[in-house]
Amino acid sequence: MRLSPRRGTWLIALGRLAIGVAVLAAPEKAMSHWLGEDNARVGGVRDLGRGLAARDIGLALATLQTLDDPVVGPRIQAACALADGVDALATIIERDSLPTVGVIGTVLVAGGASAAGFYFSHRLAHA
Repeated sequence: MRLSPRRGTWLIALGRLAIGVAVLAAPEKAMSHWLGEDNARVGGVRDLGRGLAARDIGLALATLQTLDDPVVGPRIQAACALADGVDALATIIERDSLPTVGVIGTVLVAGGASAAGFYFSHRLAHA
C-alpha cells in the first residue's frame, strides 16, 4: 500500500502536534532527551522548549487547516520541512555538546520529517 501525500502530510502534522504538546506539558523532561539532563534544567532552555513547542503546535494546526488547499497547503508543508531541517542541522552542528542518543534521535526524526515533508509538499503542489 502506497502512502498518499495527503496522508503522509497528515501523519507528520499529528506527530508534530503530539511532540509540541508533550514539550509544552513537560519542557524539562522532553528537552532532556534532545539536549541532555543538565542542559534541560537551565531556565532558558525550558523557555526555548516552550517556544519550540508553540512553533510545532502552530505549524501542525496550520498544516491540518490548509491540507486541502492546493496553493497554501504545499507551502505550509514546505515551511514545516524547513523548520525540521534546521532542527536537524542545528543538532548536527552542536553534536559535540549534546548526548549521542539525542543527536541520533533528533537527526533521524527531524531529518526524516524534513525530507518527507519536502517530498510531500512537492507532491501536493503537483497533484
